Amino acid sequence: MSSQIISVVDDNEGARLAIASLVRSLGWQAQVFASAEEFLESGSIDKTSCLISDVRMPGLSGIDMHDRLLALGYAIPIIFTTAFPTACLEAEIQARGALPLLEKTVDATTVERLLNLALSCP
Repeated sequence: MSSQIISVVDDNEGARLAIASLVRSLGWQAQVFASAEEFLESGSIDKTSCLISDVRMPGLSGIDMHDRLLALGYAIPIIFTTAFPTACLEAEIQARGALPLLEKTVDATTVERLLNLALSCP
């Protein structure tokens, strides 16, 4: 099993647990957080190799969390998910350097491909 930790941030418990289960089935460790604030306050930022985060959440959005991480000096690869994809949202995420936006329910093959891309050594 990989020692790399994938942090899953989603306010929807079912989605959060399903994505974490998928990540574990692909051989990575997963930890889950119900909000951006919970992740930011967890002390797990420096242990996280990649983030998979919902865009729309109460409080801080996934995009706001990404901006806070960058402001703190963390450039963690991030895969955003949403049930409400739009071209504008996709453009906003791409402008921030995030990986492609995934529409929920996420496809296992796509998640695996993006995680391998995000975690590959330069």
